Amino acid sequence: MRVLLVEDDAALAERLREVLQAAGLLVEIATDGRQAAFLGCTEDYDAAVLDLGLPGQDGISVLHHWREQGRDLPVLILTARGRWSDKLAGFGAGADDYLTKPLQLEEIVLRLRALVRRARGHADPVLRVGTLEFDTVTSRFALDGRTLAFTAQEQRILAYLMHRPDQVVSRSEIGEHVYARDLEPDSNTVDVLIGRIRRKLGRPLIRTERGLGFRLSADDRARG
Repeated sequence: MRVLLVEDDAALAERLREVLQAAGLLVEIATDGRQAAFLGCTEDYDAAVLDLGLPGQDGISVLHHWREQGRDLPVLILTARGRWSDKLAGFGAGADDYLTKPLQLEEIVLRLRALVRRARGHADPVLRVGTLEFDTVTSRFALDGRTLAFTAQEQRILAYLMHRPDQVVSRSEIGEHVYARDLEPDSNTVDVLIGRIRRKLGRPLIRTERGLGFRLSADDRARG
């Protein structure tokens, strides 16, 4: 899951990055409103964490800009502003959730995952594709009740595919949601990681759609 973190407090941003990355999320940081407004409209993120008190352009204006440009990514506002009027302004601008500082940083992980699940049409915290399961709270995968172990990059890829069952996902899209923007993996890197996931699954659940990308399906007859 690729997350845009908009926070001008460098120390807090770094702590949040560590917590989110430890949970298997890919995090990119914007430190001012103008940068956030640009990135939110030009890059493909699964969700955003947005502070309100930003230099250059305030968070409410940033969120208004995203929504006016048709960007529908889930947005979690994270701010020290706890007044009811501030919350009304945030939700009125198009926020999906609102947290006030101080807070347990781990709660942000749970809130973000819940927002992305709902945005993808999943209410249950456990995603299921046939007998393959992904617990979004514990970040654990299981197949037929058997726990599976993956590397961080393999986890990100498989979790991303599980949010899009039976959909074709391109190599470039996978790359964008697994690697930072300044890293451009070639298609062979993605193929290698997909191959490792397939071997660990031990079942042909990931189909290669020639020239298009990959499709995760519950159908065991899928062929790579």
